Amino acid sequence: MKIAIEGMHCQACVRRVQKALEAVEGARVETVEVGTAVVDADPARENALLEAVRKAGYQPSVSP
Repeated sequence: MKIAIEGMHCQACVRRVQKALEAVEGARVETVEVGTAVVDADPARENALLEAVRKAGYQPSVSP
């Protein structure tokens, strides 16, 4: 699942988002870069992943 993330602009943001996504049960973070993250997870975990990014202070949306 690819997640577009608005508001990320530095490596500290990347680390914050990566930590938030790694805390979601059943998610395996593949990559996190400024503006995007790729996570291997059951599609049923989508809302939990998006909420984790929101709680970290960023605006996520699922990319096609």
